Amino acid sequence: MTDREKQIIEQLKREYESHSMSENQKEALTMTIKNAKRKNRQRKYVVWKGAGVAAAAVILVFLVIPNVSASAAHAMQSIPILGKLVEVMTFRDYQYEDDRQHADIKVPEIVVDSEASAADDSIHTDAAGAKNDEQQETLKKTTEEINAEIERIAADMMKEFEDNIDDIGYQDISMSYEVLNTTEEYFTLRIICYQASGSGAEWDYYYTIDLGTGERLNLKDLFMDGADYITPISEDIKRQMREQMAADENVMYWVDYTDVPAWNFEAITDETNFYLDENGGLVICFNEGDVAPMYMGVVSFSIAEETISSIRK
Repeated sequence: MTDREKQIIEQLKREYESHSMSENQKEALTMTIKNAKRKNRQRKYVVWKGAGVAAAAVILVFLVIPNVSASAAHAMQSIPILGKLVEVMTFRDYQYEDDRQHADIKVPEIVVDSEASAADDSIHTDAAGAKNDEQQETLKKTTEEINAEIERIAADMMKEFEDNIDDIGYQDISMSYEVLNTTEEYFTLRIICYQASGSGAEWDYYYTIDLGTGERLNLKDLFMDGADYITPISEDIKRQMREQMAADENVMYWVDYTDVPAWNFEAITDETNFYLDENGGLVICFNEGDVAPMYMGVVSFSIAEETISSIRK
């Protein structure tokens, strides 16, 4: 979203709150929000084609550390073991900078800790050991799939950056990561993406692994089969939105907009971002523009345990 679009939204927001918006103003605001969301979706869901050629071209542009081995990357920068079975390290670090362009792309890799796995095998019975081996194979497959997805995200960002070097006066992109939570049961990695050209925008990805099964955790996996978790979670989010707006006039969400109902947040989906906090609590996350104006940034909502305790596994 450009600075001009932000100014338009702020002006129309004030007029809306004073109940003085005309039909033309409502239409203008609707189009501004739709355009911002469309741009955001284009950033997040670009299909990665011609990977080998594109990656090779991008590598020529960036300055340091392309295509390092896992062992070399681990020596460059690693994070201590996170939980019982996995660790995370910076596998690739792409950087570029001149007087108008800046890129800082840190590509993490989730690695299964073979030493911890071997220790587990040594204390299990044959049956339990066989089950543990199966879990380890599943875990390795899961981490490989997640790592490949993260690589695609990074490649898309770098390709867009390279394509725009000669066409945009200024641009700034970055990708970083953080481990949000790691316990004996779950591990969650957050990928933080940022892009600016005049104005900036952030969008994030969340990867949660069930360390007991080795599988990537989906939202539905947290609940009993057939349980309706969409409705109570969505209603709890709406409650929090209303409470936050009532407490702070600068907070704004797309909820209860009787004049512009098309903007309203109605419900989460199975694809909505989430993670589990250190206490196992469910946190639902939205990217910029998903449920609120872009100036609100990335927003999240901790779901009250009493809301879902009766249907959680």
